[in-house]
Amino acid sequence: MNNNGQTHANRQGHMIEITAQAGFAGIEPIFNWMGDLPDPESLGRKLREHNVELAAIALALDWNGASETEQERREADRCIALLKHFPGALLCTVQKPTGRHDLETRRRNLVNIVNQVSRRAVDQGVPCSFHPNSPHSSITRTEEDYRVILESLDASVTGWTPDVGHLINGGMDPLTKMKEYAELINLVHFKDWNGEPEFALLGNGKVDFAGITRWLVERQYNGWIICEDEGPEAMDDPDGVTLHDGRWVYETLLPSLK
Repeated sequence: MNNNGQTHANRQGHMIEITAQAGFAGIEPIFNWMGDLPDPESLGRKLREHNVELAAIALALDWNGASETEQERREADRCIALLKHFPGALLCTVQKPTGRHDLETRRRNLVNIVNQVSRRAVDQGVPCSFHPNSPHSSITRTEEDYRVILESLDASVTGWTPDVGHLINGGMDPLTKMKEYAELINLVHFKDWNGEPEFALLGNGKVDFAGITRWLVERQYNGWIICEDEGPEAMDDPDGVTLHDGRWVYETLLPSLK
């Protein structure tokens, strides 16, 4: 993952190729970074060519008002329209961090908007999941944020994507929080953290991936686990880091579960 959205605009084909080389079975692109809306048929052919599935698409918008802006609604509906061509692929909603002012009102507004977007998507056959994040300017960062937001989601249309790196970065134990809201989980993000100051190359941080994975297996979780990397190396060499993450999964994580 690279934080410059323009870096990978219109490069879905290349990203799918690297994902396949790393041994991953699915991909979750960020809709805002995809550039021109891809043709579903050509995207589907590219995915099938490399035996990679579209696991989800992340949609990151401001969602700071009492309701969606016209532009936000258009973007959400464009994303839903693309996902409709890939049965089972999730719409993963994410709020862009813009400050922790007016927390009570903005958390309530966010939940209302997310539930509305999810309802439109589910009505068109697209499953949905909400993804909190942990920058200091995020209103989905702390344990209190999680309690308010997760307990206000309409579970009939919106699940939860626990990102283990964001959870620990927000001061929580990832597995403890995942157990607390286990019934909401329908997508999982793996990202490592070392607190120096935040994220680390996958496998080089302090997240207990083996323990979390064992718990998911015990629960017979059958959804996607998406490996992300926001360590500093990912900024300079996203392809190399993706390949590293694949090796880490197959050479370190999976053997540790036996």
